[in-house]
Amino acid sequence: MKDLVFKEGIGENGMFSRSHPLLNMVWFTLVIGITMFSVHPAFLLLSFAASWCYSVTLKGVKAVKFNLLILLPVIAIMTLFNTLTVHNGVTVLFFLNGNRITLEAVLYGLASAVLLSSVIIWFSCFTVIVTAEKFVYLFGRISPAIALTLSMVMRYIPLLKNRFVEVSTAQRCMGRGVKGSGFIQRLRQYGKEISILIAWSLEASIESADSMEARGYGLKGRKSFHLYRFSGHEAAILALILILGALPAAACAAGETSIYYYPAIVLNGMKLFQLAAMLLYAALMLLPMAMDLKEARKWNL
Repeated sequence: MKDLVFKEGIGENGMFSRSHPLLNMVWFTLVIGITMFSVHPAFLLLSFAASWCYSVTLKGVKAVKFNLLILLPVIAIMTLFNTLTVHNGVTVLFFLNGNRITLEAVLYGLASAVLLSSVIIWFSCFTVIVTAEKFVYLFGRISPAIALTLSMVMRYIPLLKNRFVEVSTAQRCMGRGVKGSGFIQRLRQYGKEISILIAWSLEASIESADSMEARGYGLKGRKSFHLYRFSGHEAAILALILILGALPAAACAAGETSIYYYPAIVLNGMKLFQLAAMLLYAALMLLPMAMDLKEARKWNL
């Protein structure tokens, strides 16, 4: 069981994922919202580490490969780009082609890259936990058209990816692989596979539209079926999420989770308010992982 969790991740089978969609949405709103407006190094490192750990918990080895092979190069490229293009700052490290390379530009580029990477990882966790069904349940009554559109957009990229793998596999089985062929032949083969993918997607969209019309989608008074029930235990967890997120959100709104990078880095000592907000923010981010790992431990026992 432990090896399976490490390789495949918990995914949608965790306790937090099986909770009421309102809990999932409130938690992700608080975590991602605070992360997006926090450039203090301590908050950045906390968010980056927590998002990394939770993505590995949910998706296993695949998350490790994505974080190492995609996000770390992105962080390096963004840091280098900001260092070479922005010359503000009072701490000059050296001159390159007559341009100043400053410490402030390096650190701001690194902070921006870590912030963006953290948000990307959190959203990758969001797509695992908040499925299209949950999204439609939460927003379907408020705006059915927007909820349906957003749920289809969230599903579209992984759906196309899986279909393209199926098309490519079928072509290889028919002896039409691109391995060992020339550049022009590979281009033609990829063009053929993309054409098949587009035709398949258009045909599937027509079938989906006909099926929705036959099931009465959009008719007045039509209700959707769901199995979500908001229990007392989930109400207690929601209250805990709001309590843990209240002080970090207030600190973010007050600017206590930000610092100045230009023209000079202004990093004052850690205040008691900031320290408390940081600890509660860490507890908030680790809450779902603790719930899932606690249940996995019970399962192992």
